[in-house]
Amino acid sequence: MLRSIPGVVLDYYLSQGYYRMRQDLFTCQFLPHADQLYTVHWLRLVLRHVQYGSKQRHLLRLNAPFTVTVQPFRLTAEYEALYNLYHQSITFDASPTLEELLLDDTSHSLFKTEVIEVRDGDVLIAAGIFDQGTDSIAGIVNFYHPAYRKHSLGKYLMLLKIAHASQQQKTYYYPGYLVHGYPKFDYKLFACPAATEVFDCRNGRWQPFSWEEVARQSAALQVDWQSEHDND
Repeated sequence: MLRSIPGVVLDYYLSQGYYRMRQDLFTCQFLPHADQLYTVHWLRLVLRHVQYGSKQRHLLRLNAPFTVTVQPFRLTAEYEALYNLYHQSITFDASPTLEELLLDDTSHSLFKTEVIEVRDGDVLIAAGIFDQGTDSIAGIVNFYHPAYRKHSLGKYLMLLKIAHASQQQKTYYYPGYLVHGYPKFDYKLFACPAATEVFDCRNGRWQPFSWEEVARQSAALQVDWQSEHDND
């Protein structure tokens, strides 16, 4: 029985456009929403190329008074309470509990998972959960107290994950996907678009990110999908 996924195995699947959902690894190329079919494009940051501009530096200064710690993840009532507050404030579909999002009724996690805590004094105001590979990390979920919305804690946690991965001399940070023509996921470009790559699933290669590249990939995926369904 598999007890854990080795870091090198997680690295490999991330590099092939797979990602974690609960206790599984999955991939997809399309997202149906509001009677439309959008294309999905997986992202990663090449950490040695990350450079920050004025917006990123401002956010780091704004949140500098908070206390940040990194530790192995263990599901606690404190995390669930914060996630519940966050879940009540969001306008998109998400798992109702952190336990369901990560474990899906299993008692044991296959992934080496850590958490970045952000505290204002003794109060937990944000948490960012990520999985550790050998040469990469995968950001799984960020959640925060709605009262601190002006601090952009979701984006701040992305920067903290990048800093932690860089300190560990990782090569890649995988933040998930964005969706062509559907900007809800564009925040994943906040850290550094110039250091971001997008996965071309049709040839299994990572390409430097640009909206032109995403549009090209999207058009090709739509043609493939249409051709497949025309032949059904």
